[in-house]
Amino acid sequence: MHVFYTPDIERSQELPEEEAAHAVRVLRLQPGDKVMLTDGKGCFYQAEISIADKKRCLVNVLEKQPQAPLWKNHIHLAVAPTKNMDRMEWLAEKATEIGLDEITFLDCRYSERKVIKTERIEKILVSAIKQSLKAKLPLLHGMTDFSKFVNQPFSGQKFIAHCYKNERQELKDILHPGEDAVVLIGPEGDFSEEEVSLALSKGFVPISLGPSRLRTETAALVATHIINLANQL
Repeated sequence: MHVFYTPDIERSQELPEEEAAHAVRVLRLQPGDKVMLTDGKGCFYQAEISIADKKRCLVNVLEKQPQAPLWKNHIHLAVAPTKNMDRMEWLAEKATEIGLDEITFLDCRYSERKVIKTERIEKILVSAIKQSLKAKLPLLHGMTDFSKFVNQPFSGQKFIAHCYKNERQELKDILHPGEDAVVLIGPEGDFSEEEVSLALSKGFVPISLGPSRLRTETAALVATHIINLANQL
């Protein structure tokens, strides 16, 4: 069954313009066809199309279906974006399909990119939750200064992945299932030593993601997978 993103379905039983165009012009759906909606807030809706024309698509909601949590904690990924945005878009899509709750893009000393447009990333997240049948859209934050980020209060576990020869432990070995977790992934040039020291002073635990040297988006996806796998219900 086709899934459509309808964040305002509780107030209006009309598909957003882009979703309506896809339903009517691309999929050729007609009144009476059954569809599934998601509000991105944790619920699916079984619905039936009532009006479908070139300008709009209206539905009758038949049943609201809250989705049970798919993992036990809150997973927050904070990553310095690469110069090539295709790699960040790929990460956003795949991390959402695997499962996480929040994504922040970090502005670090060695960041290759200082500006990021979140509008396209938001669309990718929407597509990914529909593809993977998740009813909750991850929170998305634009470029955030590294120092500002690590000084924010966080509940649960805090990790920073870096490549310096400081003592680090494998994430899989020290992760506490059930606890919220935030993990920092640096740019291709890694975090600066000053950034690592600041993070450690704020309670972040240094981690390794294995013996291989990973690209930024690969490291971020590996960390997301490790945390999600340990917390699956």
